[in-house]
Amino acid sequence: MDLKLKDAKDCRFDAVSLGEVMLRLDPGEGRIKTARSFRAWEGGGEYNVVRGLHKCFGLRSAVITSFADNEVGKLMLDLIEQGGVDTSLINWKKTDGIGRICRNGLNFTERGFGIRGAVGCSDRANTAISQAKPEDFDFDYIFGTLGVRWLHTGGIYAALSEQSCETVIAAIKTAKKYGTVVSYDLNYRPSMWSAIGGSKKAQEVNKEIAKYVDVMIGNEEDFTACLGFKIEGNDEGLKKLNIDGYKKMIGEAVKTYPNFKAVATTLRTVKTATVNDWKAICWADGEIAQSTAYDGLEIMDRVGGGDSFASGLIYGLMTTGDAQIAVNYGAAHGALAMTTPGDTSMASKAEVESIMNGGGARVKR
Repeated sequence: MDLKLKDAKDCRFDAVSLGEVMLRLDPGEGRIKTARSFRAWEGGGEYNVVRGLHKCFGLRSAVITSFADNEVGKLMLDLIEQGGVDTSLINWKKTDGIGRICRNGLNFTERGFGIRGAVGCSDRANTAISQAKPEDFDFDYIFGTLGVRWLHTGGIYAALSEQSCETVIAAIKTAKKYGTVVSYDLNYRPSMWSAIGGSKKAQEVNKEIAKYVDVMIGNEEDFTACLGFKIEGNDEGLKKLNIDGYKKMIGEAVKTYPNFKAVATTLRTVKTATVNDWKAICWADGEIAQSTAYDGLEIMDRVGGGDSFASGLIYGLMTTGDAQIAVNYGAAHGALAMTTPGDTSMASKAEVESIMNGGGARVKR
């Protein structure tokens, strides 16, 4: 697969993300509704991908986002800096002290255990990044002057507001103008789109975005809700995915969007909150590559597993151009990320490659 990546020496960044980064407040082994203390993490669907690309895979990455200029914003800055992601592209907005003008997003997340599923409660209305407009970021400078090899963004950010719809389209168009490869995670959340026009708006925005995407990430439900494509003969859902039907659906999508070089999704069967079957597939060049299956995967924290899959997939595509290798990087990285707390990966490239090569969980001394 030839993604026509720009030469690394001509670019300041290997990868950047565009999206919201929230403060995650985690009650650990307890429940949100009875917690007396929380551990603070940073996390966001788009950001998690570039953090993994830097922290696990060693690429030069940056985040394009916006924060309210207050103490919580500074905490977010500090957390991102600890992850090694470049913060120079962050837009800072004035606020009034109580969040009427803008604020920073909060995400309360409990992990779930056994028969008790994970629970999330986000508080993200009126955030700085949801108000950000294209003119708040100099996309020509970022993609033209600085140079970026890969841009990752997604449907969670696009669904935040009318402004975020405009901003993501402006960013993607500018990225493509300068030869940057674009990946996009459809990640359809009906509750988020409902405030700005529902499924009709989701399709309007995502169909425009799809025209500029090289690597599309999304399952059959995402493709149906966001782009209007349907898979036949798959009434039992993703746990028994009709691979031939998925391949046919992607074939139809590629006819509409011939710019798609690859399409990928994770496949998860939830047995309990702490035991899932996990694998992934990637379409490229008319064929479906399937990852190693991790059946009975024991999970500590499932949040961010899909984002870590995306970062492994992107790393594999950037370095090898081989869909089979890339989907194995993605599935292994996602599996490892779910064995540690927080939204972001704590895995190393060596650990990912060990899992890809059949490495086990014996003690390493």
